[in-house]
Amino acid sequence: MSYKIVVDSCGELPEKLKGDGHFESVPLEIFVDDYQMIDDASFDQAEFLRRVRESPNCPKSTCPSPERYMEAYDCDAEHVYAVTLSAQLSGSCNSAQLGRKLYLEEKGEKDIYVFDSKSASVGQTLIAMKIREYEEERLSFQEIVKRVEAYIEGMNTSFVLETLETLRKNGRLSSMKAFVASALNIKPVMGATPEGSICQLSQARGMARAIDKMITDLVEKTRNPQEKIFAISHCNAPKRAKEAAAKVKQMGNFKEVFVLDTAGISSMYASDGGIIMAV
Repeated sequence: MSYKIVVDSCGELPEKLKGDGHFESVPLEIFVDDYQMIDDASFDQAEFLRRVRESPNCPKSTCPSPERYMEAYDCDAEHVYAVTLSAQLSGSCNSAQLGRKLYLEEKGEKDIYVFDSKSASVGQTLIAMKIREYEEERLSFQEIVKRVEAYIEGMNTSFVLETLETLRKNGRLSSMKAFVASALNIKPVMGATPEGSICQLSQARGMARAIDKMITDLVEKTRNPQEKIFAISHCNAPKRAKEAAAKVKQMGNFKEVFVLDTAGISSMYASDGGIIMAV
């Protein structure tokens, strides 16, 4: 069976997948005050981070329209899957669902399924890769949906923030708490609830300790690591991400460990210097 995997742009695609005709990235848009950026190949991370630093306001995003998703579904592939940013964080999942409904109403029956990743960034990447793995094994559409949903339930995503400014700007953290945490060099380790919203898992003094704590927690939670891929993305912190990957390889016998640079939406969540991990 032919297949297509549509991933909204919060999910970073490795270069080998960008050139794979089975994949398509559907971009979100980002706004820093009145300045608009498309989260596609034209996204300039350095310019985005500069504008965020200089703005008193939190950056905002808009999700792809249902019509844009419908356009992505309109292809020759017999099986089509969409993998979206957590529905708790964005309207992308709902938009993808509406796009599916529009397609079925206007074009007729087709196997299309929308996965709410309940995650973001490389969490979405791992889900897309799992879909491809099952498709290459020639499993049925229904069986792939069942197995990938189970995979999502067992996946863990965490991230560590270098700066609390974005949390402060969007109202998730009081100015006083952000000031105290910054003064004491406290770094929160954030994660995802089972529903896909953001929660604080722990904290540590300094980025190195916080990243170590995040790695230890994820490795301890992972069963059968030899069968799992450990994914890391970073926002303007390549050295930090490379060192984290080395520690992961030392602590767990994973099938694969890879590192990617964050795209636009992930950069917005992770902020300058942030690290995101999923397994």
